[in-house]
Amino acid sequence: MKSLYVSQQGCYVSLRQDCVVVKQGKTVLQEAQLPMLEQILVFGQSQLTTQLIRACLFRSIPIVYLSRMGRCYGRVLPVTSGYRSLARQQYALSEEIRLAIARQIVVAKLKNSRVILQRQQRRQGNAELLGAITQLAQLAQQIAQATSIEQLMGYEGAGAASYFGVFGICINHPDFVWTGRSKRPPGDPVNAMLSFGYQVVWNHLLSLIELQGLDPYEACLHQGSERHPALASDLIEVFRAPIVDSLVLYLVNRRMVDATDDFDFPANGGCYLNELGRKKLLMALIGRMEEQVQTATGGMAPRWDVLNRQVKMFRQFITQVSLRYEPYRIR
Repeated sequence: MKSLYVSQQGCYVSLRQDCVVVKQGKTVLQEAQLPMLEQILVFGQSQLTTQLIRACLFRSIPIVYLSRMGRCYGRVLPVTSGYRSLARQQYALSEEIRLAIARQIVVAKLKNSRVILQRQQRRQGNAELLGAITQLAQLAQQIAQATSIEQLMGYEGAGAASYFGVFGICINHPDFVWTGRSKRPPGDPVNAMLSFGYQVVWNHLLSLIELQGLDPYEACLHQGSERHPALASDLIEVFRAPIVDSLVLYLVNRRMVDATDDFDFPANGGCYLNELGRKKLLMALIGRMEEQVQTATGGMAPRWDVLNRQVKMFRQFITQVSLRYEPYRIR
């Protein structure tokens, strides 16, 4: 089973017998057998025929409509019973299991961050980078000792401080000055790009979480609230460095963004991507996420599917706690 991603704009998606056909003008972009589909995700402006929508409802294949940034507008689903049964299984997780999952998430985050620095170290041979790489490895080993979420967040915070403490060394563009991670508001163009990129990926994960029937407010590492879907914050941790941070470094170091023309600097402080800057980053992110990568089964799928498989793996863990949950790792 696979997901069909319709991310190009202005597509016409129809059904020809049991084959879903994605066309842009007269050009056929994709074809997929309907019985083999698990879900259809439509980014931005594209049209699906009524015939296809009815066939998906009959086969219980969800159709998800998202903005080009990954924010979910809504889903087309058949009327079913027992929709919240999965959420009840989430609520029943013991504190011991939640802590174990939280440990795995933080370890994977630190190791993914370490890989990004290792790649830079191979290019630069910098002693400060090497020191941060060593510290991240040590922190990842110490996490097994954490006996509470508070302790675990302390290790995660120390890892983030070490990682972002040397992030500026990875920037090879004189117009982009890094003084440290700042969030609300972002203090400089690089922070503005990081925050925007994280938001795009976070929104897409939230859509996938809801699509799988999970309660997005019930998490293991972060604390949920009425305004904070904490499960999306849990699952994004392992994707920050390999997807967003690496892309921001690529765009800056390749001179694909301009430190003045692509940003706004409001009088009350902060720095934000302007319309041109958002378009550049979004197009680059979508392009990277549309790249075909090899799946665990040996097939090929868009990088978007890496996020989808992570959410599905978490769902599988919820239904069968005896299975091991493995957060996403890069090498």
